[in-house]
Order: sequence, then C-alpha cells, then structure tokens
Amino acid sequence: MSTTILVTNDDGYDAPGIKVLVDAVAGLGTVYVVAPDREQSASSHSLTLRKRIGTELVAEQHYRVHGTPTDCVLLGVNGILKRKPDLIISGINHGPNMGEDVTYSGTVAAAFEGTILGVPSLAISSLQRGVTSDEAIRKVARVVVEAALQLGVPEDCLLNVNIPDPSISSIKGVRITKLGSRAYDNLLQKETGHEHDVSYTIGGDDPIWKDDDGTDISAVRMGYVSVTPLHLDLTHYKAIVEMERWRFAL
Repeated sequence: MSTTILVTNDDGYDAPGIKVLVDAVAGLGTVYVVAPDREQSASSHSLTLRKRIGTELVAEQHYRVHGTPTDCVLLGVNGILKRKPDLIISGINHGPNMGEDVTYSGTVAAAFEGTILGVPSLAISSLQRGVTSDEAIRKVARVVVEAALQLGVPEDCLLNVNIPDPSISSIKGVRITKLGSRAYDNLLQKETGHEHDVSYTIGGDDPIWKDDDGTDISAVRMGYVSVTPLHLDLTHYKAIVEMERWRFAL
C-alpha cells in the first residue's frame, strides 16, 4: 500500500512555503493538501466548534478549508482522506518557530493535532521568511521527511524542524536540539483615542534569544537545521515530587 502524506500549514493554501513542501515530498507517496483558506499565523491549537467548516476541492487531492490549521488536520484525518495518513507535515512556515513561540504557532499546533490523532507528524519552518531559496529549503525538507519515514518518529512526539536561511550561509547539516528561550522588547504598542478609548497592537521588536548550547536557536545560528522532538506530555515531573510536601486545607 502506498504511503499517504497529509500536508497543511498556517500561512494559507496559496503560501509559497506549502508549494515548496509539496514539491519536496513528491514521489514519496500519495500527497493530500488540506490547508486554511487564509493566513492563520499565531492561531495556536484553535479549533472551530459548533460552526460549519467549508471545504473546497481546488485540485485533485488538494483542499482549501475555511478554518484553522487544527481544523485542517482533524478534517483531513477523519473526513477527507479515505484512510489515516502515514505522515502529517505542517509548513513550510515563513519564519521560525522556536523556543516558547511553539505555543503560539499554528504550524506546530497542526503537527500536535496529528500526534494526538496517532499520526507521526512534523512541523517545518524556515528562517527565510519568504522561502525564496526554494531549492535549498526543498532539499532539506526532503531529507528530513525521508528520515522520518524510514526511521520513524518517536511515539507521542512531533518533530519541530527549523531551517536556517540559505541565502545567508550554506546549511552545514542537521542537529537534534532542545527548545531555546527568548524575550521580546516593546511587545505592546499603545494608542490613546478619545476619552477612555485605548487600543494596543501586539508586535514588538525582534526577539532576544538566550544562546544556550544544544538549543534550536543555537543550532540555526551556526548554520544547522534544528530538529526538536516535542512531547505531548507537558507534565513537569520534578515539580510533582517537590509539591508532594504541599498541604491543602479543605
């Protein structure tokens, strides 16, 4: 039976990154594209409940969904595809998804949803926001996907992949990493209108990253592709041991 691959993203069906990804996995199996009709960046794990979610067949095995990246994976696995896919790939995102930013990312959330549904899943992002160096980025995506298919994604994990910008320097290789950490300056822009009318814009300057060894940001800064296994179990086990001393007076 042929390998079935489900491709989605959070930049929207027409984004260049998803086209690069589809080209990258061509020939590895039967590829379905189920992607949002518009940009859904920072949508995180948002799910559309109790509302109709429209789908449009754009081309053979290519669907445009009026919903979130999580909607796309849920509909793809349980509604559109005839059987559960062998692999889900989300991306290629226009910009990085590293450190704490994975909690906001619609790209990563789509891969999380795939993992929850029992499908090996990858989230792939490029530090080159336009994904214009498509040949170099396509090659990296192909190599990582082939490895995931051949060696298998660890159980209950998704692989979060970040590709350095090939236009800055050549890509040196691949490193397995942990999540880094960052902080933003000037995160909020405040505007005051009439009387008590105050509005805010969330944006901020470029993040300031801690350059710790072994992290995703450290790897990409040195020209390596970062592959970070993210686990579904968010439990902090050390804290459980420490909190056994707590006493609650009910």
